[in-house]
This record gives sequence, structure tokens and C-alpha cells, in this order.
Amino acid sequence: MTVSAARRHHPVVLYEAALGGVPVMVEQEDGARPLDVGTWAAPATASDDVLLARCVGPVLDVGCGPGRLAAELGRRGVPCLGIDVSRAAVRQARDRGAVALRRAVEAALPGEGRWGTVLLADGNIGIGGDPSALLRRCAELVRPAGGVLVETDPDREACDLSPVVLRAADGRHSHAMPWARLGADALRDVAAGVGLSVAEEWTAAGRTAVVLRKSAPPGPDLR
Repeated sequence: MTVSAARRHHPVVLYEAALGGVPVMVEQEDGARPLDVGTWAAPATASDDVLLARCVGPVLDVGCGPGRLAAELGRRGVPCLGIDVSRAAVRQARDRGAVALRRAVEAALPGEGRWGTVLLADGNIGIGGDPSALLRRCAELVRPAGGVLVETDPDREACDLSPVVLRAADGRHSHAMPWARLGADALRDVAAGVGLSVAEEWTAAGRTAVVLRKSAPPGPDLR
């Protein structure tokens, strides 16, 4: 075994290897699946409209990757900022015309409390492995009438909070990374716990998008 194969790498290293063309698998408690960077790096497709058509600007695309959605929103005249922790992803996003910053969602961000939509596409509700904390942060970022637009797992009841390991075809693998998978039903319950409620839900081309909005405070008790 080589030194590189034996040593565990930061997940971003393996993610950037995938962006560079190295096949990478995502291993989680329920099995393994390919890291789908081919889709993320390609132009937006008709199936992305389930998300794009429901983005009200300005949009903050959290975990924008190589900028497929952020760039397409810009082409449609919808102001959008993409953020990602990967330097390579941000560079690729900018190369395709997106406005993007290398920033984590937990960090200080431009326009806090003024975004029309915070977008969590392509499974990014899993970022950090704690959907409650992520949604609470997203609620801080949107304006009072804004929405958090989440693409959920195809399995409506999915609720997997187990960490993931990235494993590259060249033998490298990452240390465990906190992650989560949530279906629409599980998302509803998690959102309610942080003061968000489901305003709308759509399914098209096998993809489900859910818009969450801040729950209205209860009215006065007039009894």
C-alpha cells in the first residue's frame, strides 16, 4: 500500500480530485454511490427547472460547486451568489460566469438577512451533518418573506445522519465527514423544529423541491 493510499485526506481534497476527473465514491452507512460531479460540472438541464424556476432573487446558492445553477440563474437575470468551501469549485464556477466566493455557510456572509432565496440543491441539505443547525442558519440569511429552497432525497422518508467517507479510484480516501440525507417528510419535521414550515413542494423529473418559510408567530389569545 502506498503512503497516499494509507493516509486519510481532508474530504475537500477528494472532492477537488473528482472535479479534476478522478472517479470518487461516496460511502455512507446505507451503501456507496458515485460522487456526481459530472452532473454538477455540466450545463444546467431541463430537470434543474424544478429548482431554478422557483428561485426568487437575490439567491444565495450554498455549496454551489462548479456553478451550474448559479451561472444559469445569472443568465436568466436572477442575481445569485454561489458559495463553496472548495477553491477549485469556486474557480470553475467563476470560469463559467457565476459570481462565487470561497466561503462556508457558517461564516460571515454578504447580505445576511436580505436574501430572497437560500438554495440547497443537489443534496446540500446534508452539509455539516446537522440539518437543524443548517436550516437555522439559512433562516438567518433570508429576508422575512424569503424562502429556503431545498432539494430533498428521492426517498421521502430518508433520514440518514451517518457520516460519509470519500474514496477515490486511485486509492486515496478521506476521513469521515459529517453529512445527512433527508427526504421531504423528514425535512418537514426538522424544519418545524427551527421555526420553518413547508410553503410549497414540487416533484418533476424525479426531483423534489421544497420551499420553507419562517412560520408566522401565533396570534394573540383573545379568549
